[in-house]
Amino acid sequence: MTEFTTRPEILGTFGVVTSTHWIASAVGMSILEKGGNAFDAAVATGFVLQIVEPHLCGPGGDMPAVFYSKSKDKVEVICAQGPAPAGATIEHYTAEGLKLIPGDGLLATVIPGAFDGWMLMLRDYGTMSVREVLEPAIYYAEQGHPVLARVSATIKGLGSFFEKEWPTSYETWLPGGSAPEPLANFRNPVLAQTWTRIISEAEAKTGREDQIEAARDAFYRGFVAEAIDSYVQTAEVMDASGMKHKGVLTAQDMAGWSATVEAPQTYDYHDWTVAKTPAWGQGPVLLQSLALLKGFDLAAMDPTGPDFVHTVVEAMKLAFADREVYYGDPEFGQIPTEYLLSDAYNNERRKLIGSQASLELRPGSVPGYERQLDATMAMLAEMSGTGTVYEPTMSHLTEKRGDTVHIDVIDRWGNMVSTTPSGGWLQSSPIVPGLGFALNSRAQMFWLKDGLPTSLAPGKRPRTTLTPSLALHQGRPSMVFGTPGGDQQDQWQLPFFLRYVHHGKNLQASIDMPLFHTSHFPGSFYPRTSSPGEIMVESNIGTETLDELRRRGHKVTVADEWTVGRLTAARRDADGLLRAAATPRLMQAYAIGR
Repeated sequence: MTEFTTRPEILGTFGVVTSTHWIASAVGMSILEKGGNAFDAAVATGFVLQIVEPHLCGPGGDMPAVFYSKSKDKVEVICAQGPAPAGATIEHYTAEGLKLIPGDGLLATVIPGAFDGWMLMLRDYGTMSVREVLEPAIYYAEQGHPVLARVSATIKGLGSFFEKEWPTSYETWLPGGSAPEPLANFRNPVLAQTWTRIISEAEAKTGREDQIEAARDAFYRGFVAEAIDSYVQTAEVMDASGMKHKGVLTAQDMAGWSATVEAPQTYDYHDWTVAKTPAWGQGPVLLQSLALLKGFDLAAMDPTGPDFVHTVVEAMKLAFADREVYYGDPEFGQIPTEYLLSDAYNNERRKLIGSQASLELRPGSVPGYERQLDATMAMLAEMSGTGTVYEPTMSHLTEKRGDTVHIDVIDRWGNMVSTTPSGGWLQSSPIVPGLGFALNSRAQMFWLKDGLPTSLAPGKRPRTTLTPSLALHQGRPSMVFGTPGGDQQDQWQLPFFLRYVHHGKNLQASIDMPLFHTSHFPGSFYPRTSSPGEIMVESNIGTETLDELRRRGHKVTVADEWTVGRLTAARRDADGLLRAAATPRLMQAYAIGR
């Protein structure tokens, strides 16, 4: 008998789209139906997610993608993670009375990267026009879409704060003075006008590529950049520090930046090769976890048993400890990624995984990086968790801190895209007047201490948590997957991938299985706290597993079943059969295909 899954694993040969919102998935599929490829579909899907999940991503946010282009026969990464502005110096921020960069407001903003990343993807890998990929988003901004209950709750929770401190956000999100109720039809006409104007400026040019370039210019060197500049120069707004601050982002910062295409970081695991972003994102954490786990017989373990959960969690603790010390923008210093992924290093690190849960943060020592290790550990001891949570700005950390969205697409030609757009949340900073969207708060991932890979510096990319995945099977690009979830993104992708590889589950069954993660290491988001030894596990993993994990020293928080993780995945088999799946958790994500 076929194993029961919450939804069918979607099968077909024409194309599959899976994302964190059913409307966005349907839009992506409609692009494939019109003859577009996976890149066109991903772009259109991404713009729609900015409208229907505005608490999770927005036009002022960022976007990494890992993808395979059939025509180039190559796996690549798009980095649409904007760097810190020229005025973002440690001296300036500490002079403002800060020890940590707030999780919201204008000082937390870096250059918005997502738009340029989408346009770069469209120009170099897609086939459609700016109009074709933006029109679905414009439709939902103009005509409305059913507000998610979580969006409604987020807006309601921030309503009085918006009214008092961020009036432009109050105007946008509480039109007429009240927050939208769940499933109410909600519009953002100002954002629709922004996109419509970008199309008209693009269509002043002839030729698809020239139109895309004109759209990029309109955003980064035209009316969008001008509106952002004039707002940031004059606004002084309340943020999570409990003080009002002005931002430092300028039109000049935006004009000089563009998204880039890079080589992925890869790791071979059994007959799979996993491709991730380089260490300006947290992607190598998953690879390092695989390097540690390669020494265990995971296939022999029950995938919901205590041995599996314990072993995977302890490996992740070690990999994330190394993330804290060594990851950062490779353009600002040598990141020892190859050493961190080497067999010799991980064979030694693996010996630290014992029968009991570790309660210590235990980064490894990389030759030549001893001072960096000492400086990071000293700084973490001094700084982690010093942020004071300010009411009502951060009425509840998870409501105030936005999350992320995810998209996986595979088309009939074999192109595949995995992308995790984020930032520019409705709760991250005030709406920019005349544009209908907010800036991001990604700078909160920098430290205000000199000499670290993640120290704030102008032009440096923050070490983000955004981490899409692409896996090759026996050298053939086969699978794309990912999830929102900040520091949990790789922690949820890892058990999904391991269960898929080792336990013969299909995509949907692998996604449905109970999930877990740890908050053992310092969080990437303000106020940067950690909970040594703590793990969160979905209750449906069973009391026997939960009791045994406690016996092994884990501090177990039991989550309700179907509440952890928002995974989606798609695969192309060697014979061309396409598969897709999406999590039932939150009852939003959807996989579509035929």
